[in-house]
Amino acid sequence: MPGQKLSFPGRNYLFAPGPTHIPTVVQNAMNVPMEDHRAPDFPELVKPILRDLKKVFLTKTGTPFIFPATGTAGWEVALANTLSPGDKILTSRFGQFSHLWYDLAKRIGLEVELIDTKWGNGIEIEKFKKALANDKDKKIKAVVVCHNETATGVTSDIAGLRKAMDQVKHPALLMVDGVSSIASVEFRFDKWKVDIAVSGSQKGFMLPAGLAILCFSKKALAMRKTAKCKRCFLDIQDHINTNKDGFFPYTPPVNLLRGLRVAIDLLLEEGMENVFARHKRLANGVRAAIKAWGLKLAASSPKWQSDTVSAIWLEPGSKNNPDGKKAMEVISIAYHTYNISLGAGLTQVAGKVFRIGHLGDNNETRMMAALGAVEMAMIDAGIKFTPGSGTGAAAKYWTSNPNKALKKKKKK
Repeated sequence: MPGQKLSFPGRNYLFAPGPTHIPTVVQNAMNVPMEDHRAPDFPELVKPILRDLKKVFLTKTGTPFIFPATGTAGWEVALANTLSPGDKILTSRFGQFSHLWYDLAKRIGLEVELIDTKWGNGIEIEKFKKALANDKDKKIKAVVVCHNETATGVTSDIAGLRKAMDQVKHPALLMVDGVSSIASVEFRFDKWKVDIAVSGSQKGFMLPAGLAILCFSKKALAMRKTAKCKRCFLDIQDHINTNKDGFFPYTPPVNLLRGLRVAIDLLLEEGMENVFARHKRLANGVRAAIKAWGLKLAASSPKWQSDTVSAIWLEPGSKNNPDGKKAMEVISIAYHTYNISLGAGLTQVAGKVFRIGHLGDNNETRMMAALGAVEMAMIDAGIKFTPGSGTGAAAKYWTSNPNKALKKKKKK
């Protein structure tokens, strides 16, 4: 068919930072006949999922919600169920997704105090602390932040932000976009005293897009009683009314729920601490490869470097990218010649970076395949580096730092 991609032997490999690979057992769990979502035994699926999501968020007091939507809808769920038109929030823009949440807040009628931050940095905690300390009348109702900014491969310090909020004794809600961090890198809902966490099914949860997965604190739940933002489909009250009995207020995507059940099982079987450690270990290997290629990350400092995605800088006019086209060439060659999908740069970094996602259902072997394909694409794009240097550096890192959880499992 016109425009259809030619068939390759093997399969396309996803190394964008989402959607991610779907494990075979999860895929199989979704390949079931249509089910009655009002059946008497349907709560036997729903109630355990909602219970076990708390273990993924690392909360005992939070309340999870599942909407048939995406992370973008999750942002609106968080804001609309707790705030009223004209309420003020404090946020930061340091990448495409933090910008989009800021834009959504403005479009639904909220007042936004914005801390604009250089792309490549994470949230600047001292600036947040100063803004909150200066808010003598406590007009700021929520602090809204992106934990992991996939556009630049930057992870921010949510624990540090909570500490700063506590130090100035500010009562604002803490809302966190964890779409590309939750179920992948360290995220502690209770310990960090997060009020609303937003995630999506297509990243660390290893599913197709289609579920917005959230968690509300008791404080955030109480805010729904005074929130005046208009809401209908995204109203958590309808879920509260039906979830307690194991149902949904409207038709849910049951096949995705079946997949989510198995995905949660995989995460909990591995153990969340081991999930966090695996992502850090894989990311360190990828970063070793990037350094060996002589390239740099968009993240401006090691403290910002994301364990779920690496945005690799190819600055226009540099020796590696003299015509400013190399980043897109690498992505195009990787896709059309080697059947691998990489992430592109977005808005401010469009054409300046290509991104390797290393989150979800990944291990050393799969990441070695990604790095090898990237090396071939860079050779074809005319980027100067020593072929094999990146894969060699990653192999050296991973063999020198074996997976401790896997070793313990083998001993058992």
